[in-house]
Amino acid sequence: MIKITADDIFDGRKFHGPDRALVLDEHATVSALVPRSWVGEDFVKVDGILCPGFINTHCHLELSHMKGSVPEGTGLPAFLTAVMENRTPPAADVLHSAIDAAAEAMRQEGTVAVGDIANTAATVPVKRRTAHQTEWHTFVECMGVADAFAPQRLEHSMAVLAQFRQAQLPAALVPHAPYSVSPTLFRLINGLKSNGTISIHNQESAAENELFRHKTGPFLQFYRHFNMDASSIGGTGSNSLPAYIPYFDQGQTMLLVHNTFTTRQDVEAALAREGETYWCICPNANLYIEGMLPDVDMLLETPGVNITLGTDSLASNHQLSIWREIETLRKKFPHIPLETMLQWATLNGAMALGIADRLGSFEKGKTPGVVQITGNTSRILDLKSLFA
Repeated sequence: MIKITADDIFDGRKFHGPDRALVLDEHATVSALVPRSWVGEDFVKVDGILCPGFINTHCHLELSHMKGSVPEGTGLPAFLTAVMENRTPPAADVLHSAIDAAAEAMRQEGTVAVGDIANTAATVPVKRRTAHQTEWHTFVECMGVADAFAPQRLEHSMAVLAQFRQAQLPAALVPHAPYSVSPTLFRLINGLKSNGTISIHNQESAAENELFRHKTGPFLQFYRHFNMDASSIGGTGSNSLPAYIPYFDQGQTMLLVHNTFTTRQDVEAALAREGETYWCICPNANLYIEGMLPDVDMLLETPGVNITLGTDSLASNHQLSIWREIETLRKKFPHIPLETMLQWATLNGAMALGIADRLGSFEKGKTPGVVQITGNTSRILDLKSLFA
């Protein structure tokens, strides 16, 4: 048995203090979390906090080659324009090298599972190769603003989805964002069977809500720039979330990502829908693009809201570290306990991705990984070397 003590142990829900020991078997499966006195003297003491492996519920691994290529503070429509005009991948070896490096950096800093956005099959090789270390849940994005071409857009994304499933990698087909999916395409996605959690970029900019309320604002220029017929989108008289959430009427689990400009009324509209809803926040990316953070206090104070954490991409972040996201939140919201934020980063994320039966908490029978947090760093513990 592997027995570890630390300055404190967080189990996915709460801290237990320094007088506990985490007991694992030789396969890193949790056996127990018990008083230190129960394990005798045959244990290893490490510094800092031990917690389950982090769950990054929103990432764009395939954009890893774009690190530093998009300036900060442009606002979302200009950011999207820059990404679309510059996302053409470099040579295959350069692209795969960037993806590999980003995936390994995430793992080293404590991430054990990722909800990763994909528009292509570029990440299939690294996900297949590292599936024993990181649990990848791929959200294949579908987008198309022209209602008439919705079936073709769905067919295109289904072909990408098939490549992940053929590689035996968990994957679902999801809408990109309210401003990029036509009503017919929303209905087609809603009708898919056995599709798992539905992720969607939600209210990442004020421009999105303006588009839906008044059919005005920067997104109209964005559509004109790319010669898109988006006449079916927006002008509903409400913010975007109340306008699109009724499309999902099959009781799906929804993962709403960013929520930077989400109001309490929007939250209530989402919670009125049948099915679980999770709210992923990506603070460093929100600051990178819009210079704004979501109203975290409002989300936290609203009954029924479950928060998770994500990093977004290296096109909109300087690193893919969940601990760095927590550090940013702690600076802005020092009154929110670390215990609460760690639950967002562990158990809540596992629940959102449907993997809480094995990850997210130190509960008997789970293999959640063990993260050591010391000072301003986090790292995955290599249990084999620790007990060599």
